[in-house]
Amino acid sequence: MDDILLSALQHYAVCPRQCALIHMEQVWAENELTAAGRLLHESVHSGETRTRDGVRIVTALELRSARLGLRGRSDAVELHRDGRQWRPYPVEYKKGSPHGDCPADSIQLCGQALCLEEMFHTNIPEGALYYGTPHRRTVVRFTSGLREKTEQTVAAVREMLAGGLLPPAQKGAVCASCSLAGHCMPGSPPTVAAYLDTLCEEEE
Repeated sequence: MDDILLSALQHYAVCPRQCALIHMEQVWAENELTAAGRLLHESVHSGETRTRDGVRIVTALELRSARLGLRGRSDAVELHRDGRQWRPYPVEYKKGSPHGDCPADSIQLCGQALCLEEMFHTNIPEGALYYGTPHRRTVVRFTSGLREKTEQTVAAVREMLAGGLLPPAQKGAVCASCSLAGHCMPGSPPTVAAYLDTLCEEEE
């Protein structure tokens, strides 16, 4: 089976049905939140390498774990000098604010760390999530519990994709901001794209 995208881990942890719609059914719709997030990531993914205060910063680094069958691209990886070697420190940028008790963002970041550990043959104890609303970092420790949860999520996504079955819809708090609400649940508010299509039809 093809490698699982790192973004699928975050999608699955938020909502398995959302993950299946995106990664299995190839369904996508954009709203103001996803558009803002896309613009943020485009601004980060310059592909450049720079040095600041002795730390090398690489953007848009291709990541892969052959062991887990994971691949993706980082927002930024800081390389900190550790003796004669460089220790990677992954940083993931998010448009909004921390999601309370939801571990989805931490799982995605931990997936990046697992890829980097395999690529650099090193141990990475922590990384950071940079949220746009508070404009500050949240440090994420890659504990044994988070690593286990991340690998369990990888296995769950792989099983879901292999089975080819769309998980049932379960309405929750995340549905209000989900750009796929109109595709997921009939009668849900239309997406921005659908609304604009409707306006264009009315003008014709």
